[in-house]
Amino acid sequence: MGLVEVERKRALTGPVDKVRRRLVELGYRECSAVTEVDTYYSRPDVDFMETVECLRVRSRDGFAEITYKPASSASTHSPDGVIAKRETNVVLSDTDQARQAEQLLEAVGMVFLAQVEKFRTSFRNPAYPGLTVALDVVTGVGVFLETEIISDDGQGATTLLDEVEDQIGVASCPVVSFPYRDLVLRSQQDAIRT
Repeated sequence: MGLVEVERKRALTGPVDKVRRRLVELGYRECSAVTEVDTYYSRPDVDFMETVECLRVRSRDGFAEITYKPASSASTHSPDGVIAKRETNVVLSDTDQARQAEQLLEAVGMVFLAQVEKFRTSFRNPAYPGLTVALDVVTGVGVFLETEIISDDGQGATTLLDEVEDQIGVASCPVVSFPYRDLVLRSQQDAIRT
């Protein structure tokens, strides 16, 4: 099967500080706090919003990369909001290349979809290698908790996601099955209508 990213995100309905305190109580340590800017694209002949594919250029704190995630299907999205996909990442030499990558994608005909800005605080626990819990504040959209595991065992990773979310106390928060890209676009469309 190879390594895949297994993740689920939830909209936080309570105080973020309570979640942070719980993570620390459980032995998680903050490993980074950065602002990420993701610029999303689609093909002119395939609507990545429909196929739930991802082509993005990410830039943050001296780091930049291009990421592609393939189309979604019943095998990549479970009914309980778990997403398991193989990612292809190309790391760029610096953040200046992020804009050049965007220009390249536009030059070859890719279609700009949206730009997502989020402040992400990531936490790791030595008891769970390969697992990251991230608190994301997405500009114009809200606050989310994303649990992510890089694994070659999809079922085992899903079980671990369930356990970790239950321990943290977020298992009752609403599952968000749409990418941040889609949430930002919906928020912008709602703002135009009002």
